[in-house]
Amino acid sequence: MLKHSMQVLTGAALAVALVSCSSNGSKGPQPQPVIRDGSISGPVNFKQSGSDGAPWWTVDVSRIPDAVPMPHHGNYKAAPYTVMGSRYFPIQDARTYHMTGTASWYGTKFHGRDTANGETFDLYGMTAAHKTLPLPSYVKVTNLENGLSVTLRVNDRGPFYSDRIIDLSFAAAKKLGYAEKGVARVKVEGIDPHQWWAARGQKVPETGAVNTVAYNKPLSLPTLPEEPVAYTPPTEQHAGALLPVQIDSKKNASLSAAGLYLQVGAFANPDAAQLLRDKLSMLTSAPVFINSVVRNQQVLHRVRMGPVPSHNEAEHLRDRVRLANLGLPALVSAD
Repeated sequence: MLKHSMQVLTGAALAVALVSCSSNGSKGPQPQPVIRDGSISGPVNFKQSGSDGAPWWTVDVSRIPDAVPMPHHGNYKAAPYTVMGSRYFPIQDARTYHMTGTASWYGTKFHGRDTANGETFDLYGMTAAHKTLPLPSYVKVTNLENGLSVTLRVNDRGPFYSDRIIDLSFAAAKKLGYAEKGVARVKVEGIDPHQWWAARGQKVPETGAVNTVAYNKPLSLPTLPEEPVAYTPPTEQHAGALLPVQIDSKKNASLSAAGLYLQVGAFANPDAAQLLRDKLSMLTSAPVFINSVVRNQQVLHRVRMGPVPSHNEAEHLRDRVRLANLGLPALVSAD
């Protein structure tokens, strides 16, 4: 958080300098929003993890509206500051800002922490961190690889790692289609709130009439959806046409109904599932298996690990898989 001419950033603002993220790419049924504590989305018992990543509760990000640009009537946070030995001089007006470069994202490690301008970071909020834009401000971010765009509220500082020009919330990266990759080449354009509303033929609403950081409020947690697709292998792993597959009922029936399981991926292509299983088997001594099910008249081959005796062990396994760049496992029940 920046306070006056403070020299060092703390909390989420500084920590984002040190990380890059990947995602579980989960897909599942749309959960109904519930109120947690009125501030951020997620489970009531949420605790920050030691490593950053995608959330283990899921939301259909297509239902999350973009941020709504609103004029700021107070003071902007745009004082010079120093991070990791580098001096930054924020600009005073974001409306004409235009930059092309690499974007990353940040998530669970900073969820619920203060941002640089004193707001609360919500990984399902439509927000961003930037090194030199005034706080708060609004930008349009376009993924140059697929043409997708989002409107975001800039309320944090960063990223200070490598050559990345902007750090997005997990939800924003997911909507832009690069959460699974971790980074993307983007175009960032400043927004003039008055022009934004005029272009829509509307007057700027009175302050407080709209939620300036729009997001779907919180989700109850729990057991993750039945079919999280936690890992998308490289293109070459999808080689070959999908052939009819006989489900091994004996293998499925032998699975223990007790304990915890981690699902690393779910594939229509059995070769992709087998390849991931082989890689995981070389990584750990924990049981790794393929559990095949039929969903919507299609066979899905789910790559799972377990049973795992405790949540601590599950988290340890999850970190090992993530660090090996094999995905971000989701905690699932035996079914």
